[in-house]
Amino acid sequence: MSRLAYSASRAIGRGIFGYLGPVRIMHRERSALPGAFLLAANHISHFDPPLISVAALRHIDWMAMAELFGTWWSRAYFRAVDTIRTDRKVTDRAAVRTALQRLRQGRTVGIFPEGGIRAGAISLLEGAPMRPGAAALAQIADVPILPCVVLGTDRLYSTGAWLPLRRGGFWVGFGEPLRPRSELPKAEARASLEADLAGAIRSVYAEMKETFHLQPEDLPHTPQERRS
Repeated sequence: MSRLAYSASRAIGRGIFGYLGPVRIMHRERSALPGAFLLAANHISHFDPPLISVAALRHIDWMAMAELFGTWWSRAYFRAVDTIRTDRKVTDRAAVRTALQRLRQGRTVGIFPEGGIRAGAISLLEGAPMRPGAAALAQIADVPILPCVVLGTDRLYSTGAWLPLRRGGFWVGFGEPLRPRSELPKAEARASLEADLAGAIRSVYAEMKETFHLQPEDLPHTPQERRS
């Protein structure tokens, strides 16, 4: 049932993003990484998970904030597409256990290590630190992390972006998978993996800007800036 719901949701997302603007994907083949892995992406809007799910070649079990599960229909939808409810206000051990269980089943778990929507100086792309957790999860499960960068979805906070003939663009890029360094003590290996992940995401961002010749308007803005 979840595969059917996920496939239907992905097809709808492909149609919506195809209407709103061209979707360009860099190194898509990397998202077909076999076996379990953690996908870690920057976060610029609420529309990031559906776009990345459209771009990726694997079914992604997203970790999503508990606030999104506030109504019966949203709970039904997110559960149908294998989303993992996460309480960001505390260390949500139940969510961590569920994510580890999914990874041990050979699945792909998606996470936003910034811990929320970020743009500008407070974003990982511009050098801000990410919240701890992604490296620890990968280390415990002994799985690689696939860096991912998503751009353009923040445009959708502007009403004009949904109008005909106002087609913008969307971009998703995937980096090379990163693995925990088993030769280091656990704490050092975790810190090293976090630093490597941050650097890899920024490298993918730089490559996307050059490859797609992105302009300042294409780069992340806050929801408030897009709405103004």
